[in-house]
Amino acid sequence: MTRLFLLVFCCLVATNVAYAGEIDAEHERAIDARTSDMQLRKFYLGPLFAMAKGDIPYNAELAAGFARSLQLLSELNMHGFWPEGSHSGAYPDKTAAKESAWLTYPEVTEYGKKYRATVDGLVPEAGLGLDQLRAKVGAVGKACKACHDEYREED
Repeated sequence: MTRLFLLVFCCLVATNVAYAGEIDAEHERAIDARTSDMQLRKFYLGPLFAMAKGDIPYNAELAAGFARSLQLLSELNMHGFWPEGSHSGAYPDKTAAKESAWLTYPEVTEYGKKYRATVDGLVPEAGLGLDQLRAKVGAVGKACKACHDEYREED
């Protein structure tokens, strides 16, 4: 009976260790996905901000394309990017997402909705001229900053 108990116990431990490894792998894939998403947003927003500031020349075609790319990104299903437990407390070297993002769910999703609305407002205006770009791109930056101020660890 003792051997049977030991065998069952070892199987349970092995199963739990394997399951924990699967959770870690799931979290790391999700962190990689959302980090990649943020890098793409930065890639498209950077030149838009630079145009608005006058750091690079305004290019209507580029501005319109980058704004549309931001909109396409915002339309992706990102539900799997945010599994519970994939925060900076559990993965300090991999993510800056604060645990509070999960603790305030679904309120945290309001930041995403505001971001999406500002991007949707940017799309029809970005390619129409520098003044139109300037009038809309600042709101996108503010939407990003608001969420990061609340739910992202400081660098």
